[in-house]
Amino acid sequence: MVAMVQMFVYRVGIDPRGRVLLILADKEGKRLLPMVIGQFEAKAIAMELVGQHFERPLTHDLLQNIVSSLGHRVERVDVTKLEDETFFAELTLAGQDDVVKVDSRPSDAIALALRAGAPIYVWDEVLDRAAVRPEDIAIEGETVAPVEGEEEPDIERVRRLFEDLDIDDEEQ
Repeated sequence: MVAMVQMFVYRVGIDPRGRVLLILADKEGKRLLPMVIGQFEAKAIAMELVGQHFERPLTHDLLQNIVSSLGHRVERVDVTKLEDETFFAELTLAGQDDVVKVDSRPSDAIALALRAGAPIYVWDEVLDRAAVRPEDIAIEGETVAPVEGEEEPDIERVRRLFEDLDIDDEEQ
């Protein structure tokens, strides 16, 4: 049996090299898992974290709607491996009579899990290879997700992050 650790979104931000990072943390905040992700996925995750929604569904909202209308729910996300600096994830979709596992990029799976209220797990093997301590993470500028116990981020911080990310607003 594979050992897993439940994680939560700790931060979304930009590192000193200008890369967009998604950082997961264990419940104690002792192990952090930084992942370089795309700007679109960062925006989707950040928007869900602060409860910002648009009149029309964006891509991850659409996917959640499709999963739901097909009679399934996102049960969980597992970050399953790290290979050549690329993380792999698996979505578990549960229906009334079946369970379906779907290969996914972690950033897309996490954006979907946040919308569905599903837990995020990382396999111990991945954490052993890629986890860092909190003091080893440097993020410049604004971050979006608060550390557990901190105050909620305000929408102005989110807007500034989006501006810094130079994200195209065509889908809005």
